[in-house]
Amino acid sequence: MTEREVAILRIGHRPERDQRVTTHVALTGRALGASGMYLAASDKGVVQSVADVADRWGGQFFCEDNIKWRTCIKDWKAAGGTVVHLTMYGINLPDIIEEIRPGRKILVVVGAEKVPGEMYGLADFNVAVTGQPHSEIASLALFLDRLFEGSEFSCEFPGAKIRIIPSRAGKQTEEL
Repeated sequence: MTEREVAILRIGHRPERDQRVTTHVALTGRALGASGMYLAASDKGVVQSVADVADRWGGQFFCEDNIKWRTCIKDWKAAGGTVVHLTMYGINLPDIIEEIRPGRKILVVVGAEKVPGEMYGLADFNVAVTGQPHSEIASLALFLDRLFEGSEFSCEFPGAKIRIIPSRAGKQTEEL
């Protein structure tokens, strides 16, 4: 999976009410193969929570706040990247994923509150994960699973201090 760089751009984050959901967007992205998240807001609590998880569970996931989202998109495209906006108003995921998958540098835009209409024109792909209201966390998970075709289940997380031992019953972990 390392042949492709995938990062998340979280826009519309409201620190007073979205901390938990935004943290879960980052953790879902990390667990399913993304390399990091840009946060278009100031929220050191989210950044610290994500850094703490990456420190204990390993990997090289970054989380940067105070990002200007338009500049992030412009810079990403200037570096040869593709911008994918997850929305319920785009082309259905199964109908467009084969066009997206060859991209080697993908920025996945995940909104919180109402996304500015301008985003639909800036994105290379507006991708619908169903045409119904839904969770941005679920959308990201489904998108990354389709993008990586299940290979995220065998991701290695170098530097982990703890790891889960798969078990049919109970919780088993191992200190490394």
